[in-house]
Amino acid sequence: MWRNWAPVGIDEMGMKSLLAYLLVAVFIALAALHFYWALGGNWGFESVLPTTAQGLRILAPTTVDSLVVGTLLFLCGAFYGVLAGTLKVNLPRRLQQVTQWGIPIIFILRAVGDFQYVGFFKQVTGTEFARLDTLFLSPLCLTIGVMGLWPGFLQRKS
Repeated sequence: MWRNWAPVGIDEMGMKSLLAYLLVAVFIALAALHFYWALGGNWGFESVLPTTAQGLRILAPTTVDSLVVGTLLFLCGAFYGVLAGTLKVNLPRRLQQVTQWGIPIIFILRAVGDFQYVGFFKQVTGTEFARLDTLFLSPLCLTIGVMGLWPGFLQRKS
């Protein structure tokens, strides 16, 4: 079935690598943005924090929060670098399996949201964050989740 709609010249392993490389780039960019915020940068910071309908922030992230999230995003990028074969690290098989399914599931859940402030099914929709979340953040999370699931379906035959 896969071969019926894959781009010409890309086999299953090539598609797995392509998706992994794209995820590496996305995760490294997101990590860099969080490190920028941790170092005191403020571009985009206010826009990506959910707020109530009255404009009150739901989250008040600290520098440490930004460093932790940036580090986790960087590690996600490194993980997909391992999957792509760019980074040569022997991960325990169980850790690789859990991570390979866990990362996409987390991002898909983020896209679905909390049914109040974030995600496709949020109730608070009239804020700057809600607009940005609907147009960019939730679709990005869903895309990351779907792209991240794909390599799990394209496992090498041992």
